[in-house]
Amino acid sequence: MVHYHRYNQSRKASELINKDDESQNHVMDCSNSVYYKRNRPTLLSFLFLITFLSFCYVLAPLFIGSSFSFFLLYSNGTEDVTDVNVFVPLCSSVSRGTICCDRSGYRSDICVMKGDIRTNPSSSSIFLYNPRSRNNVSRTFDGRKSEKNEQLQHEKIKPYTRKWETSVMNTIDELNLISRSVNFDSTHDCDVQHDVPAVFFSNGGYTGNVYHEFNDGIIPLYITSQHFNKKVVFVILEYHHWWFLKYRDILSHLSDFPTIDFRRDNKTHCFPEAIVGLRIHNELAIDPSLMEGNKSIVDFRNILDKAYRPRIRGQVENAPSSSLQASQQVQENSKKLKLVILSRSGSRAITNENFLVKMAENIGFQVKVLRPGSKTELAKIYRVLITSDVMIGVHGAAMTHFLFLKPGSVFIQVVPIGTTWAAETYYGEPAKKLGLKYIDYEIEARESSLYERYDKNDPILIDPESINKKGWEYTKKIYLNSQNVTLDLRRFRKRLIQAYEYKVSESNMNVKHKPHL
Repeated sequence: MVHYHRYNQSRKASELINKDDESQNHVMDCSNSVYYKRNRPTLLSFLFLITFLSFCYVLAPLFIGSSFSFFLLYSNGTEDVTDVNVFVPLCSSVSRGTICCDRSGYRSDICVMKGDIRTNPSSSSIFLYNPRSRNNVSRTFDGRKSEKNEQLQHEKIKPYTRKWETSVMNTIDELNLISRSVNFDSTHDCDVQHDVPAVFFSNGGYTGNVYHEFNDGIIPLYITSQHFNKKVVFVILEYHHWWFLKYRDILSHLSDFPTIDFRRDNKTHCFPEAIVGLRIHNELAIDPSLMEGNKSIVDFRNILDKAYRPRIRGQVENAPSSSLQASQQVQENSKKLKLVILSRSGSRAITNENFLVKMAENIGFQVKVLRPGSKTELAKIYRVLITSDVMIGVHGAAMTHFLFLKPGSVFIQVVPIGTTWAAETYYGEPAKKLGLKYIDYEIEARESSLYERYDKNDPILIDPESINKKGWEYTKKIYLNSQNVTLDLRRFRKRLIQAYEYKVSESNMNVKHKPHL
């Protein structure tokens, strides 16, 4: 049986219990109506009721499903099952030989399979075989055994985490999840037999954009698989080798096994369990209340440290110097706060970036300008940001790299016209949850290149929300693809001073509370 929603199942269980209560009241009413026979029928009714409820408790899971047992165990006799202290995801408990699909989520669908699971890439299918006993094997009119496999259940799913976006979901490959009842002695050979579960997901959609690669893929993959403690195999639809090379350091800390390219690997892979699709909570975020062990985005951040710190160990502290003068310069710079500017080219570029660098240096920062590209190795970006105190960048996908900053670092996001909500939602709030000091800088109209193209009273400048309400295409065309930034350095200087003083104050506090040895 497919359990689409735990609360629906719980409600059914509650209704059954209510019906039992009504039956009990009815029995008692009947016994009371005949006064001189009240005692004996009451005792018999009570015994009958206890027997009936015990019978229901034992056999109900066979007819109603595992959620009924969950209800009886955790509801404490009430209808409200949402008060359970420990969060249990839908389809977290699945009986062998069944497929359970949770389609209640706004962002993604999840299906869980347990039993004899076989992949079949040629038909875009994952089969779940349920053997029939010899006594139940069907026979033809002449007495021969029928080899026909009976289909018990057929689910379809697109394992990508942007379920609400019809346009992108139309590009995602669909999988057939099919449960079949097969003859006990029929053979379905496995080319590769795995003794650990599999997680199936798609690398299509917006893969190629670093924000979406983390938000729609890597973080949901962590959310979905971390409870397996690396004893899990990742099976990828729309597999890209460049993606694997880019994220293999992280993947190696999520799974002990090689990834499988579902389309190109024609072998039949067999698994005891499979999760199809990924769970996702929010933008670049993890909700501890929905995680086993209350894992948070900080725990995911620790995975990044484990993945990249060994690769840069010794490079940061032991960079060679060619002369005594260079060595002295290194020592002097090591005392300065380090500021990184994530530079953009094309749209949303800071046109007076050189002046920004000089101003930051005059304040006291050691400045590094980083220009990450689509092919820049993540370890190199991590190396720069993990040793930084402050990161500055204009709203865009590259801001995703705030994940590499140490908790307590400062993240200054320059917010162009028309991007206020997105900047706060996609990067501002997630940065705060990671433990960063987040400072936003919303530019004024005269700091935008749009100021030179439109009248000063044009809604594009004075009422960007009205433009955004027209649709994504307007936002993209006007505010994302056609806007550059010329910072008001006098105004922006206040943000740099704020960041500098915050880090100095934090450093002084750390020294003050440092234990004396």
